[in-house]
Amino acid sequence: MRGFFFWRVAVSLVLFVLFMIGGCAGLYWLTQQVAQWTGLPAGAIPFLAFSAFVVVTLALALGLRSVVRMARPVGELMEAVGRIESGDYAARVAERGPREVRALARAFNNMAARLQSDEEQRRNLLADVTHELRTPLTVIQGNLEGLLDGVYPADETHLAPILEETRVMSRLIEDLRMLSLAESGALKLHKESTDLGVLMTEATASFRAPADSAGVVLDVTLAPDLPLIEMDPERIREVLANLIANALRHTPRGGRIQVSAAGAAGGKHVISVRDTGAGIPSDALPHIFDRFYKSDDSRGSGLGLTIAKNLVTAHGGEIAAESEVGKGTRIWFTLPSDGL
Repeated sequence: MRGFFFWRVAVSLVLFVLFMIGGCAGLYWLTQQVAQWTGLPAGAIPFLAFSAFVVVTLALALGLRSVVRMARPVGELMEAVGRIESGDYAARVAERGPREVRALARAFNNMAARLQSDEEQRRNLLADVTHELRTPLTVIQGNLEGLLDGVYPADETHLAPILEETRVMSRLIEDLRMLSLAESGALKLHKESTDLGVLMTEATASFRAPADSAGVVLDVTLAPDLPLIEMDPERIREVLANLIANALRHTPRGGRIQVSAAGAAGGKHVISVRDTGAGIPSDALPHIFDRFYKSDDSRGSGLGLTIAKNLVTAHGGEIAAESEVGKGTRIWFTLPSDGL
């Protein structure tokens, strides 16, 4: 493609040169006619012809320079497009040439960078999903083979792990579906005027029994007169449930989890979940919202916080975390008062 492009440019240049030569001949003939009509001396004709030749030569030189400046980077861009088409997303072009061509090259490089990032994420996602599905499938297959071969009796002890692993797979598939909808922008929010205080109280209440069993104190602190907020209550309830479940999972017996809501500047409300657990190392903290990132002792899919981040972002809010090893973790997110 690039060779064909340059061949067309070369042909265009030859035609342009021929046209300019014809133009010079025409100008020379025209100067002779003008000299005859106006009665100019014969010595003026060569001067006029030379002047016309100089003007045409300069125009030709400037035209050739412009064509060369544009053709070379455009040719490189065409070659890079071919590499992208063949799957080489690392292709980049130098930003040179006229301003418009530089802008085109910059846009191409940005597009290629996004494609490369998306391809890397796709490959990582496939690898992570394969890894996450392998473990429950192995447990299910091993137990079923043992049951069929008569090695294990078909009792609750051997059937319960199979059921639990199917639940793990079901949660993973649902998390992947939710994440796909959220990241593609296809997730539909069913917003309605919701009492944030009531929502937080109900979401926390469902964790009372597990917290008591784990010996963890679970408190709720709400700012007075919390207003109604336009939100999707089920999605925000899911965010809260994820944060509280994570805090409960990493808080030892005798610890405390504090769930709170308060107003903030700029018409936003801050919902916070603080625990007194082991904390998160500083090198791991920036990655807790990444897909499939989880601690070594976690049995979750590693998608919970990623989904929570996408749900909060879809509501026009932000989510962040702070932690100190040995003292606990605080994760908070904001919601606009108008729900936009």
